[in-house]
Amino acid sequence: MKAIVITNPGGPEVLQLQDVEDPELKDDEVLIKVEATALNRADTIQRKGLYPPPNGASPYLGLECSGIIEAVGKNVSRWKVGDQVCALISGGGYAEKVAVPAGQVLPVPPGVSLKDAASLPEVACTVWSTVFMMSRLSAGEAFLVHGGSSGIGTFAIQIAKYIGARVFVTAGSEEKLAVCKDLGADVCINYKTEDFVARVKEETGGKGVDVILDSIGAAYFKKNLDSLNYDGRLFIIGTMGGPVTEIDLRALLSRRLTVQAAGLRNRSAENKAVIVSEVEKNVWPAVVEGKVKPIVYKHFPLSEAAEAHELMESSEHIGKILLVP
Repeated sequence: MKAIVITNPGGPEVLQLQDVEDPELKDDEVLIKVEATALNRADTIQRKGLYPPPNGASPYLGLECSGIIEAVGKNVSRWKVGDQVCALISGGGYAEKVAVPAGQVLPVPPGVSLKDAASLPEVACTVWSTVFMMSRLSAGEAFLVHGGSSGIGTFAIQIAKYIGARVFVTAGSEEKLAVCKDLGADVCINYKTEDFVARVKEETGGKGVDVILDSIGAAYFKKNLDSLNYDGRLFIIGTMGGPVTEIDLRALLSRRLTVQAAGLRNRSAENKAVIVSEVEKNVWPAVVEGKVKPIVYKHFPLSEAAEAHELMESSEHIGKILLVP
């Protein structure tokens, strides 16, 4: 099969389409003929040599995909050859075929194209596991997501509104904020021209929000704590603004704050299967109803993976970027 290979750690130009061995199918896996895969920030970090795949995972980029099942392992009962699916994967999406543990596979929701379904697994599993399973965001609460126009952000806005939360977002341009508003965001903050802490306090009568989903890390850590209500929950899923910070623990004590952090990729297959099952049960109905839609900015052929990475690193896109073999 053909796959995108990282010839050396570096810039987008190191991504080359090459002939490689087909994946080996294990007893508890399905083999998917890839229709599309979606870019994630983690792909750009792995390309630079800073985010190696977990032991036993595919060496190729790509943390989600959609496609048609070509073969099933002997221990797989739910899926069959010909099924149209999307999947959460630990690597291997930037290829014509990928082997995936059966518990990480989802049916393509009715009303979503097979191609666009590739944009859903990573964001759905990330947001549902962090904001809902672990931070317990509920109807009537206030929720802030940084980078509202990103793949994570555009999904988080929609599912939080579906659940009944009041949604706050930050983004870096009026164009991006307009998209966030169209998706349902209640309070849209331009972080380049406004202090988001002050705006959050103003909009909540001085209380703050109940849950924050943050991919910035150190640069926003203190501001995030200052933006939380009593019993507020901060969930960190990235460190784009640095990994190291200081904290005055009294800020946590006085307002009973919770700080959590997690990634998806290095979780066990069993843990991922639990998340995927929860997503199918709780998120897929919202997608079927049309209340949560894939937000796809652009499709690139797989051979133009380098150009797709350049676009992602420019941060000019809104929503997801797809690669199509």
